[in-house]
Amino acid sequence: MIQDTPSIVTADKDWWRGAVIYQIYPRSFQDSNGDGIGDLKGIAQRLPYVASLGADAVWISPFFTSPMKDFGYDVSNYNDVDPIFGTLSDFDNLIAEAHSLGLRVMIDLVLSHTSDQHPWFKESKTSRDNDKADWYVWSDPKPDGSPPNNWLSIFGGSAWQWDATRLQYYLHNFLTSQPDLNLHNPDVQDALIATERFWLDRGVDGFRLDTINFYFHDKQLRDNPALAPELRNAKTAPAVNPYNYQDHLYDKTQPENIAFLQRFRSVMNEYPAIAAVGEVGDSQRGLNIVGEYTSGGDKMHMCYAFEFLAPDVPTAASIEETMQAFADAAPEGWACWAFSNHDVVRHISRWGDAIADKDAYAKMLASLLMSLRGSVCIYQGEELALTEANIGYDDIQDPYGKQFWPDFKGRDGCRTPMVWDSEAPFGGFSTTRPWLPVPNAHLDHAVSKQEGVVTSVLEHYRRFLAFRRDNEGLAKGEIEFLPAQGDVVVFVRRYRNQSILCMFNLSDITVTADLPQGTVDVLEGHGFGSSQTGQTVTLPAWNGFFGILS
Repeated sequence: MIQDTPSIVTADKDWWRGAVIYQIYPRSFQDSNGDGIGDLKGIAQRLPYVASLGADAVWISPFFTSPMKDFGYDVSNYNDVDPIFGTLSDFDNLIAEAHSLGLRVMIDLVLSHTSDQHPWFKESKTSRDNDKADWYVWSDPKPDGSPPNNWLSIFGGSAWQWDATRLQYYLHNFLTSQPDLNLHNPDVQDALIATERFWLDRGVDGFRLDTINFYFHDKQLRDNPALAPELRNAKTAPAVNPYNYQDHLYDKTQPENIAFLQRFRSVMNEYPAIAAVGEVGDSQRGLNIVGEYTSGGDKMHMCYAFEFLAPDVPTAASIEETMQAFADAAPEGWACWAFSNHDVVRHISRWGDAIADKDAYAKMLASLLMSLRGSVCIYQGEELALTEANIGYDDIQDPYGKQFWPDFKGRDGCRTPMVWDSEAPFGGFSTTRPWLPVPNAHLDHAVSKQEGVVTSVLEHYRRFLAFRRDNEGLAKGEIEFLPAQGDVVVFVRRYRNQSILCMFNLSDITVTADLPQGTVDVLEGHGFGSSQTGQTVTLPAWNGFFGILS
């Protein structure tokens, strides 16, 4: 498994604190064999590009054996690579290439559920008394034959599916083909921990843990209470989904999860410099759960909720409120912030659809994201300012989109192939028609169009990541918000003996803002064009200012 390529990755156990993690959606990153689907060899070929951005690590979405009903998030073998992505040898080579470039590799583990094609479930459903009968969440129907309770699936409808062999319902928080594992069973936990060890032994540097607060359910199967209409929001499910109508007290986020996360962490601690980031899906208590799961240094290293992945456009006030809410909920914890990922509308479209100068908006948002306290996830293509693709119904692949079309079109619009070369067929992603179409509008944003162009969004990402490395307080410092000035958000990052003043104009007009009292020495190298005059600074639309405060 271990390759001969020299590794330049250090054994720094604290590498994750303030790290920039580049998310790769393998189906759409690079196709190496001409079948229209990205693969592990393709990722390995493109890792020098990721390293050139200045990222610290890659997070690779699932590549395990799967029937692909949910495109890899329905695992049928945790310990192998699906043939469409390659082989275990290809993964070993990817690890070696990443480490030779100084990149760490985090993989996406889906532990709350499996595919219904997993051998565990196939055995579990055969009877009520087989060796794996209790490995999934089974329940008898109510006397009238209806499901055991009112729990709903995120993908629509009841979270319970009838099985005619066992004459019972099984729980599925997502697709009916994604039955939930019963982590109350210690044998299930042992099997999942064995999977963790399998990949750690193979050389991974950490994990992104999918739906981390869905691991346990309420043993009593109590009904979720209704949620008042004014409390409903669309952070973890689209507004058209009745999932938002419940207060999810019992189908997830159970207290037993703490002990399992501690066990998972204790295994990571046996290996050098491993880290994990958990996805917390909860619209009402997301930050509180993040705080609980990252406290004490014995569970997750970091987690993220959906505050910055939601439809609400960030404002100076909301940014401060979110950061303060996290600080209150997780005084010991560490967040990992993202504006886009494979599950949500790309943020340039989600927040900036009506903005004329999307490139300027993208540069400002990237710099804001990388200046906040916490680690950062960048989703492939956001460094090119890719917008959400408009996928027609005939091309749609996502079952979530098919369920709620046309009011919610699913997640395909953010999953279209990466555009490498504007002149090559299919943007240089593949030599054949890809699994999702490459929008013509994306070709103008291809890497080949932006590379070496100092004013491009791509070069801004590279420049700002270098600026962030040169000013360590932006990655690891504490944060203190100063009073916002209209649409200008103002905060200070303090680290060791340095205080970095950060100001961002979140508006489309030039504004003049006051500097805080004291001496402010301008910091250069970030690429913004704001100018200081005495104790004021002039910030053009979608611009930033940085200075050393003393």
